[in-house]
Amino acid sequence: MSDKPLSLRTPVSSTKPSKSSGTEQATVYRILLAISFVHLFNDSIQAMIPAIFPILKDNLLLTFTQIGWISFAINFTSSIIQPVIGYAADRRPTPILLPIGMCFTFAGVFILAYAGNYILVLFSVVLIGLGSATFHPEGMRVAHMAAGMRKGLSQSIFQVGGNAGQSLAPLMTRYIFVPFGQIGALGFTFVAAAGIIVQSYVARWYQGMLDSGYTFKKRTTSRLMDPSKRKSIRNATLILVTLVFVRSWYGAAISSYYAFYLMDAYKISLDNAQIYIFLFLASGALGTFFGGPLADRFGRRNLIMLSMIGTAPLAIILPFASPFWAGVLLVFGGFILLSSFSVTVVYAQMLYPGNIGTVSGLITGFAFGMGGIGSLALGGLGDAWGIENVMIAVGFLPLLGLLALLLPGDAQLNKWSAE
Repeated sequence: MSDKPLSLRTPVSSTKPSKSSGTEQATVYRILLAISFVHLFNDSIQAMIPAIFPILKDNLLLTFTQIGWISFAINFTSSIIQPVIGYAADRRPTPILLPIGMCFTFAGVFILAYAGNYILVLFSVVLIGLGSATFHPEGMRVAHMAAGMRKGLSQSIFQVGGNAGQSLAPLMTRYIFVPFGQIGALGFTFVAAAGIIVQSYVARWYQGMLDSGYTFKKRTTSRLMDPSKRKSIRNATLILVTLVFVRSWYGAAISSYYAFYLMDAYKISLDNAQIYIFLFLASGALGTFFGGPLADRFGRRNLIMLSMIGTAPLAIILPFASPFWAGVLLVFGGFILLSSFSVTVVYAQMLYPGNIGTVSGLITGFAFGMGGIGSLALGGLGDAWGIENVMIAVGFLPLLGLLALLLPGDAQLNKWSAE
């Protein structure tokens, strides 16, 4: 007898994989759209944390360093747990984790709305981080499973939901937290509840696919792999992680601290400063969606490199630009920088085709974790050096995108993935 929960045993889709690995399965767009919407729900809630920073700073009299610790708490929690859950899911898929993760998020949001001290705020964001960590690896496995032959497109659909959710953060500050204060977070419990419902539907489809015989392709074990190939894959992974590190630090600088820079340098009000952050994040969401097709045309490695190098001159000029031109630079910079977001994940999955959950958790978890460390470090530097000097310094980070030249080209990557 199956030991699966009864509610998850019945398949809800007649879609069957034509092979055990699902490589010729038709793309299941309804599931991709459902998981993308949940990604939007999850990341909009996670984006609520930096959105509420100005309110918490005033209510609890926090320093930039303390704000950095809040960001670190949610992002580092997520980064630690994601690869662990991904590793476990690769060995024993557990669809029920999808709605359970959103339950953690629901609890965290509820506590945050009423948190009256710094410790309780930290506890609430840890719960939200745990919910995000539970969602992402299994969510990416679902996106991979529903993709059929269109892996790049499926990742773009999945990731654009998350980046769109993140782009809502500045609008939350402007239209929710400025007028309503901290209690405005209570409204996001409805978003979490909707996520639980959709996740339950996706989990039933996921379980149905597993019951019908779907399996993920397994890579040849490292003991049988050629040592030179194993070394090349390891080096490529280190480079890819470094590029994620750089992108996350720069993104953290803009999303967490650029509003404070605008308020200090140009005396722009808090609610108007949020529009600039929205321009960066919203254009980044568009870049995420178009990144997959652009990578198909110009190559994955080329797009990863160009997204970083193309951002560098815009990032260097940004601190010296007038408010109008700053908005223009943020639009183009966000689109270019995040055009490689989904491509980075697909590249990593092709390096380790038998470990979709693990590698997806590593890449996205590392991105969240490095963003958290970046926020903590930048907050401390902001207190010591001033936010203006921090924004000038981080503008040079995208130049490290030149490291992408050391990544294997697409032909080599396709060859490794097929073996």
